Amino acid sequence: MTSTVDPVSLPKRTASNDTEIDREALARLLIEIARNVDPDYRVRFEAVPTADPRMETLRQLLVGREISELSRVTQLLGEPEQLAAAVGDVLPNAAALASHAQLGEALAPAVERAVQRSIQRSPRTLTDILYPVFLPAIRKSIGEKIDQTFQSLNETLRHIFTWHGLKWRFEAWRTGASFSQVVLKHSLVYRIEHAFLIHRNSGLLIAHVTADNATSEDPQLISSMLSAIQDFVKDSFNEKEQSGLDTIRFGDLRLWSEVGPFATLVSVIRGNPPEELHDIVRDVLLRIHEESSQALEQFDGDGSKLASVEAQLQTCVELKQDESHEGFPWLVAAVALLLLSLAGGWYFLSWQSAQRWQAYVSRWQGYVSRLEAQPGIIVAEQQVRDGQFYIAGLRDPLAADPQSLLSGTEVDPAQVHSQWQFYQSLEPEFVLKRLTASLAPPDSVRLSIVNDRIVAEGEAPDTWINRARAAAQQLSAGGPVFDISGVRDVSPEVREAERWQAYVSRVETQPGIIVAEQKIRDGQFYIAGLRDPLGADPQSLLSGTQVDPTRVHSQWQFYESLEPEFVLKRLTASLYPPDTVRLSIVNGRIVAEGEAPDTWIDRARATARQLSAGGPEFDISKVRDVSPDARAAEHWQYYVSRLEAQPGIIVAQQTARGGHFYISGLRDPLAADPQALLSGTEVDPARVHSQWQFYQSLDPKFVVKRLTASLSPPKSVQLSIVQGRIVAVGEAPAGWISRAQAAADQLSADGVILDVSQLSEMNLAELNYLREAIQTTDIFFSSGKVVPGPEQTPVLDRLADQIKEFAEKARKSGVTARFMLTGHSDTTGRETANASISAARAETVRALLNKRGVSPELLLVRGAGTFEPLVPEDSQAGSSTNRRVSITVNLD
Repeated sequence: MTSTVDPVSLPKRTASNDTEIDREALARLLIEIARNVDPDYRVRFEAVPTADPRMETLRQLLVGREISELSRVTQLLGEPEQLAAAVGDVLPNAAALASHAQLGEALAPAVERAVQRSIQRSPRTLTDILYPVFLPAIRKSIGEKIDQTFQSLNETLRHIFTWHGLKWRFEAWRTGASFSQVVLKHSLVYRIEHAFLIHRNSGLLIAHVTADNATSEDPQLISSMLSAIQDFVKDSFNEKEQSGLDTIRFGDLRLWSEVGPFATLVSVIRGNPPEELHDIVRDVLLRIHEESSQALEQFDGDGSKLASVEAQLQTCVELKQDESHEGFPWLVAAVALLLLSLAGGWYFLSWQSAQRWQAYVSRWQGYVSRLEAQPGIIVAEQQVRDGQFYIAGLRDPLAADPQSLLSGTEVDPAQVHSQWQFYQSLEPEFVLKRLTASLAPPDSVRLSIVNDRIVAEGEAPDTWINRARAAAQQLSAGGPVFDISGVRDVSPEVREAERWQAYVSRVETQPGIIVAEQKIRDGQFYIAGLRDPLGADPQSLLSGTQVDPTRVHSQWQFYESLEPEFVLKRLTASLYPPDTVRLSIVNGRIVAEGEAPDTWIDRARATARQLSAGGPEFDISKVRDVSPDARAAEHWQYYVSRLEAQPGIIVAQQTARGGHFYISGLRDPLAADPQALLSGTEVDPARVHSQWQFYQSLDPKFVVKRLTASLSPPKSVQLSIVQGRIVAVGEAPAGWISRAQAAADQLSADGVILDVSQLSEMNLAELNYLREAIQTTDIFFSSGKVVPGPEQTPVLDRLADQIKEFAEKARKSGVTARFMLTGHSDTTGRETANASISAARAETVRALLNKRGVSPELLLVRGAGTFEPLVPEDSQAGSSTNRRVSITVNLD
């Protein structure tokens, strides 16, 4: 049956943004499928496609979203990195929401395998983790065991040969205990007199038990002092380890401290207790923590919840051992001493023999190290067997003899058996020796080692250079490079030509010599030119050039050189200048300077006119024609000019008459002494007659001196001269500024300006504010503590900054600041102890301020104890407020 119904076309709709199925399109598609269903459809039509597109459309409508999600999940499972990232996003939430029991059961196998694999791969990691936890306990346990062993050994040796020792040995055999345990049981004398249980965090006393007939002071005070000492040691030496005091010994008394999680048990023991007593005290502390752990952790000073603790502590103070008396076993001691002497002698001989052999082996090792350090020697094997030494390896024939190296090592050569195989070392020094022996370089060639390369430098014939190249090519691969690029190939003729050219260049550089021609012909050297008679001799220049003088043919024509040095020589020879005249060459000119008679000056002028054109100029303008009287007048005028240049001196009149000099004028008392200025002028003071009237100069330098003397400016004010004006800069009190202003008004009438506009009044209000802030600051302490808690750190930081700022501003103001640190305490305990604690608190604050940059010279300390309370002790905050350090500021 075949349907003849035409297929229904589906309307085309755009899918919405949501994930809902288009219900109308789905209904239409189902109707179309129902109308076209025919069982014989596939039989009659062979060309029917295997896949109907309408079925694909139906599939997309029904499960399209699920297909897309499954495709995305399949792709995610195929990418390990994306899968790991996706699992990592949800794993924390899954772990947080999972049941703890289920999560633990699920993770336990994986965690166990991971930990086991981590330990197998790197055991040191687990060691580093457990090291800080186990090390202190192991170290303390080992220390106690060592002390117990030595104590047991000492007491055992002491009683081993005595009558009591025999009885105790029988007792040990009878009871099954060790002899050392029985000896310690009867010989150690001790008694526990006090037991203190102290809260670990607050340092408060929880319980205290005293033995019969034992006396002590206030238990609370003793507890506070123990906590203070422990905190002081930790803070002073930066001890970070979570432990406490272990043992304190004072005379016959011992303090043993055992630290628990919440409390510390301190036992005061008189006598010599056994080390195993540590275990008994530690067991008592452990039982206390097991029975009262929660009460100990929440302890706030109320001991009502810990009443059963005293019963546990009572078991400690009941522990004691009475003294036993016995005579000294002289005979037994003598026998023991004899046996010990024999044993010691045997041990000493054995030790001495072992030391000698060890020293001998050390010498052998030193010899082996010495061989290994030798170039050209390779030690392949070395061993010590049956008192003999065996060594084998490789040795270059040019290397040092191993047998000769035994000298000085104190090793017996007869005990040394060596076996060396010869080889050629590639070290540069050995290669250099072989090249030198095979090539036989001439004296003009030098072989050396440069940066592990063998370098040849110098001159050599081409035959030697060819041999050297062949040797360089034959060197072993991996050895040093043989560089012969620095060797020049020269023949005797070329060498002679080079020497001749060096001689010609030397002649050409000589002043007064002009080389006109030079050549080489038939092994002979020819040179010609001009030569000044005052110039160097060309023949003498041959010295050191290695040119044969007999083969040199020279022809020189004399001439007068116009070079300045030759003209200067001729002028000196013709003019004979006096000692007061100096001739020199300045910028190619000949200059005459000094003093001379007019006759010599006339001769010099005539000679200057006769000099050849093109030569250097002869300048005689600096030669003075002077007589003795004119010279004296010049000296006087120089002195007058020197006086007129002095500030504070005014020359009114000066004359020279009859060989004497007269001068008068005005002089400021602060100016230079005119008589002292005569020094160095060559003017005879006996011929000088001066008359000076005193006056006050208005020169700024003198005005500044007078102002400084009259006003006495403070250190914060500076007087200086700026462009002819006197300027006062800085801070000063108002009174001083008023005096300076009055002085400026007086000076202005005389035309001198004193500028006081840059003066500012000194501000002391800021100092007073800082002083008040410092003095209202207190550093507070916990009960029995001499080190402030961490909550006081910001207060100390702020106080240190304020003190440094106050000291700097006080110094600028011309005063010195001092800070008194006063320690205080509450009334708990004895007065002497409170005074000590208060002084210690002040010293601690000074050390902490010094650590923050405050100079210790600024800080003074004292302890006030309980005599200066801030508030009454009976008030609610009395004790905590009075445990403090206060600061007082003083100005000097």
